Amino acid sequence: MENSELRTHLLAGQAIPALPLALDTNRAWDRRHQQALVRYYFEAGAGGLAVAVHSTQFEIRDPSHALFEPILELAAAEADRLRESHGRQFPLIAGLCGPTDQAVAEARTAVRLGYAAGLLSLAAWKDAEIPAIIAHCRTVADILPVVGFYLQPAVGGRVLPYSFWREFAKIPNVVAVKMAPFNRYQTIDVVRATLESGRDDIALYTGNDDNIVLDLMTPWEFSGQRRFIVGGLLGQFGVWTKRAVELLEEIKIARGQNQISPEWLVKNTALTDANAAIFDSANQFHGCLPGIHEILRRQGLLPTIHCLNPAEVLSPGQAEELTRVSEAYPWLRDDDFVAAHLERWLNQD
Repeated sequence: MENSELRTHLLAGQAIPALPLALDTNRAWDRRHQQALVRYYFEAGAGGLAVAVHSTQFEIRDPSHALFEPILELAAAEADRLRESHGRQFPLIAGLCGPTDQAVAEARTAVRLGYAAGLLSLAAWKDAEIPAIIAHCRTVADILPVVGFYLQPAVGGRVLPYSFWREFAKIPNVVAVKMAPFNRYQTIDVVRATLESGRDDIALYTGNDDNIVLDLMTPWEFSGQRRFIVGGLLGQFGVWTKRAVELLEEIKIARGQNQISPEWLVKNTALTDANAAIFDSANQFHGCLPGIHEILRRQGLLPTIHCLNPAEVLSPGQAEELTRVSEAYPWLRDDDFVAAHLERWLNQD
């Protein structure tokens, strides 16, 4: 996908899920279910897919697992087949992390496999000075279009001030920013810095799984510039994806009418409540990945809730919370859609 085409696609606003890792009962990689997940996200209408990110588990890079390239390759091959047969855009975004040498190597692998952009994690730069981080981002962006990533400190991120994002917005090959600090002040820093940079070609995406609807509904205005956060690149969108896609389209229509019903505040609270159960906010997000897996396992899209790290399991009471929110908000679920297509997704050659 050409850079200009990618920018147009992202600026239009997309629901982009983060790809979970499929493991069998022996914690071995399950290619069949991994392919089924990619097919599910595509047919649910997702506007792309993020691969080798937090939901895919950072441990895939460990030599003992060596799954980083195989997973990128599987997703790319499946996405190519789907795009060819359906004739619609479905850009892949590769998670990139580590020091510069590692991030550059990962970016080059992503380019070779046809990925459209890289979601650049700065978790490895917790103690670095801002100029050094900016230099790192520029180096990676020279290889692959970059999506900036503000990751909340609770799961490995660091505080990045307004000054960082203002400099980051000067990097020509930045195509979007995913804001996931789970913090209103820090989200404002990113939006304000982007708007005040004068860049209107950087797409703003929410990663704040705790405030999705309100992020997307809010008109953000700074220095006479008004923008919306146009879409979401979210772990939450990795479950009940068809409804997430439909919800974003409903929000776009409501924004265009310039009349925001109070009912959207009700939906925001409901989605946040559901996310609290899935991401296990009550236990500092310990059961975040197993929570995502459990929803997908109940639908048949994953065979287990296993993670590469055996210590990552559902927290006590989390399964009951998942049942509660599933029953409380049936409009969030896409169980019927999954049931209608699951056998084909799992068994298609």
